[in-house]
Amino acid sequence: MMLHPATAHFAMVLPVVASVFGLAYLVSKSETMSKISARTALFAAIAMVGVWYTGSEAGPKIFNFLSEAGKHELLEHKELGLYLAIAMSIVALIQIAGCQLRKFGLQAFGVILTVVVMAVTFIQGKHGGEIVYEHGQPFQMTQLEKFVSSDELEMAEDVEEVTTLVKEKITTISEETCAKIGCKSDDEESEDEE
Repeated sequence: MMLHPATAHFAMVLPVVASVFGLAYLVSKSETMSKISARTALFAAIAMVGVWYTGSEAGPKIFNFLSEAGKHELLEHKELGLYLAIAMSIVALIQIAGCQLRKFGLQAFGVILTVVVMAVTFIQGKHGGEIVYEHGQPFQMTQLEKFVSSDELEMAEDVEEVTTLVKEKITTISEETCAKIGCKSDDEESEDEE
């Protein structure tokens, strides 16, 4: 199961929450807001690291279904995700240090960096959406679902005919997908493994 789509939304929203609490701290300068701001930055950092990990697990599962441009975009997405995880972790450490040392300037610097990381996270989310909705087509299951919900199967007279139609469609989808994205044959894959 791919957890990346579900966890990615936490990594999108937690920097926003951390930024809001951080800006509230800059206005109020209260110790309570300082602690809340630092802790939400820490949660955002943990979410970023988790999302980078789940993305690293999910990426190889979809890589072969992407066009060349999509593969390139996915690799860039992975790299930026790593940089965001590292950056948010550093920002969280800065905010925690500012909170513990009671240094307004240090924590204010951390809040500004949190806002920057939040903005880059939105760009990262946009690229992730492009991978799914632009480069991710044609995903074979999407095409098969469209076929199954079409009227073609209703014309079949028995289960055997439905099975034959579905098998033919799966073969057609696989061939079309490979023609679009350049799949390797089984022989080429076994040569690569050796």
